[in-house]
Amino acid sequence: MAKRTANTRKKKARKAETKLQPVRWVMRWAGRAVFAGLSVLVALVFLFTLVNPPITHTIWSEYRRLGSVERDWMPLEDIAPVMARSVVAAEDANFCLHWGFDVEAIRAAIDEGGGRGASTLSQQVVKNVFLWQGRSWIRKALETGITPLVELVWSKRRIVEVYLNVAEMGEGVFGVAAASRHYFGVEPDKLSPQQAARIAAVLPNPRERSAANPSARLRKRAAGIMDGAATIEADGRAACFE
Repeated sequence: MAKRTANTRKKKARKAETKLQPVRWVMRWAGRAVFAGLSVLVALVFLFTLVNPPITHTIWSEYRRLGSVERDWMPLEDIAPVMARSVVAAEDANFCLHWGFDVEAIRAAIDEGGGRGASTLSQQVVKNVFLWQGRSWIRKALETGITPLVELVWSKRRIVEVYLNVAEMGEGVFGVAAASRHYFGVEPDKLSPQQAARIAAVLPNPRERSAANPSARLRKRAAGIMDGAATIEADGRAACFE
């Protein structure tokens, strides 16, 4: 009787093991896929310290939607310094003071009930270059994980340079080189403080705002950005990328 009971237990165990095999196979391959994906992301972070990102998900999406996009990569040294200062003043005034996350801005956003954004320039670069637009916990988790690595591997100057070349600054207009020509007919190294501020002012909603034909609200925001750009230059908060 004991032998029969033992055999019955063995058969049940084998059946249970057989049922678990497909689950284990799926979990094993899912783990491998996640590891491979993360490895590719890490490799790209290191690669893009020297190689310019050839395309982003947003650029590709807009190209498919519109049929064409305006984009021309421009080294930071060929962009008017006031443009970089304007973008930092508009999007992340403490860019030189943090390691990827602005804790004070996050606290302010929480206090205001999430009504304002707290993404730093570094986070926006990660989203634009490595991920996709839109709100989701998965994207935010990936962004949170990749941002410290980008801050560790890239220089602050490189982060600003990449941002100025991949950010959408008008409908189908990507990067400051395309934006300066599109809006003002000038090269990016010839941008005036006012022109730079107006380009920076369209960034929260580039598909519905125009730097060339600004509304009264955009003009007011641009004026504030001009002041902010001058302030971060004067108090040293632009030193890390200039």
